[in-house]
Amino acid sequence: MNAKPHILVVEDEAAIRTGLIDVLLFHGYEVTSAEDGIAGLDHALAGRFDLVLLDIMLPGMNGFDVCNAIRDVNKELPIIMLTAKVSDEDIVRGLRLGADDYVAKPFSVEQLMLRIAAVLRRSRGSDVVEIVLRTDGCSDTVIDTRNLAGTFDEQAIHFTRREMEILEYLYAHAERPVSRDELLTEVWGYAKNLDIETRTVDIHIAKLRRKLEPDPKHPVHLVTVRGAGYRLSGALT
Repeated sequence: MNAKPHILVVEDEAAIRTGLIDVLLFHGYEVTSAEDGIAGLDHALAGRFDLVLLDIMLPGMNGFDVCNAIRDVNKELPIIMLTAKVSDEDIVRGLRLGADDYVAKPFSVEQLMLRIAAVLRRSRGSDVVEIVLRTDGCSDTVIDTRNLAGTFDEQAIHFTRREMEILEYLYAHAERPVSRDELLTEVWGYAKNLDIETRTVDIHIAKLRRKLEPDPKHPVHLVTVRGAGYRLSGALT
């Protein structure tokens, strides 16, 4: 019998925290909670969790700093950030620090449960074990998908779980371009596309290019196909 997924809720507003706990328990999750950033980080680093629901505006230590500290130690732990703000600046900052997704307050229970289910589903991994990218005149880039790591020109590369999911999906469909909407549906688990979520894809592609491309401004691996999306080029399949 599989154990229940264990979710850490880090939220300082008592009413929201209690509501989240009740909803998650009702949907069959095991829940641990913290009401400030420092306690949340301690729990995240000491426990074994399947996902963290992390508020941004927290006493003691804000959600951005908590996310950054978690990622310094654990690249794989899924993190969904909860934010009362939906500005590009907040979203971009959270995603750059390694958050897997974000949900804006106020949110519907159905939306939150769908986001959680999608992140947990994708975190279980895929059958892809290694991706090799061939670059003319340079060493191959070798990516170990299970360990979220790789090497290029003898330099180590580290990926977030979401970045690896994008690479795996593009690798599995390397024969054609993949649209932003398809990535949002198949990788993020979104039912529909919103402008701000489309930018989420672009932000992750830009991060991946900085890690994979010899010259990120002139990509040879994560290529933009005008009007169609992104295609992974140079992969040895």
